[in-house]
Amino acid sequence: MIVKVGVFKCGNIGTAPILELLLDELADRKDLTVRTVSTGSKMDVEAVEETVEKIFEFSPDLLLFISPNTSAPGPAKAREVFSRKKVPTVIFTDGPGKRVKDEIERQGLGYVIIMGDPLIGARKEFLDPLEMAIFNANVIKVLACTGVLRRIFREVDKLILAIKSGASLSLPKLKIDTDDILDAGDFKNPYAMVKAMAAYELLKKVAEINVRACFIEKDKKKYVPFVACAHEIVQKSALLAEEAREIEKYGDTLLRTPHAKDGRLKTKDKLLFPPKTSDQ
Repeated sequence: MIVKVGVFKCGNIGTAPILELLLDELADRKDLTVRTVSTGSKMDVEAVEETVEKIFEFSPDLLLFISPNTSAPGPAKAREVFSRKKVPTVIFTDGPGKRVKDEIERQGLGYVIIMGDPLIGARKEFLDPLEMAIFNANVIKVLACTGVLRRIFREVDKLILAIKSGASLSLPKLKIDTDDILDAGDFKNPYAMVKAMAAYELLKKVAEINVRACFIEKDKKKYVPFVACAHEIVQKSALLAEEAREIEKYGDTLLRTPHAKDGRLKTKDKLLFPPKTSDQ
């Protein structure tokens, strides 16, 4: 069976640009096909209403919906649409999404709340296209090096496997926090692990600073330095995360988990050894 996965994007968080790519990084999986519909950077109700129905033209077996602050009017409208459909749906969102997780559950939707996927410093005196790109690149690096992205695609892979086998689906109800890095077992070296934890904690602090800078402070003499400060922290967070990965490289213990053609994950932690297929 080939599983059809539909991805609907409304606005952007760090995970959004590569969510669908995580599922088929080698572009050779034979067990799924993916299509994406996006509202771009806009996340108002009108943008959602104009685009959301297009994802159902694909007749998906599974829907992934990713958006910042899923309590906002546009994402809330998308949730309303998805809750009326019979397609299993998982929402991927950032920290503010935890405010409506009970509502998401009542709607019959799954969720993955990524606490370390921070708000960007969206002030016109500071943010330009290049700053936006650098910020997101740094966030993606942290989420990749710390293993957070691996946790995300593993959850989706479980759902794809269940659909293929005809098993009942259990939609995830996850909040990915620093404890997940500690408990995942991706790092063999404890110093690498704590560097990854520190990097993720910094991203959570960035969200806190940018909320203040973007929504609370009204004086540009205050909010401009704060958004700039937050973006400097993201850069340092990315360096910490990269250091964690480098430590694992030096010990030849870096975990790699490529997908096999049938969708199962392969694993390896020695560079020159072939990966072995796991049973997931």
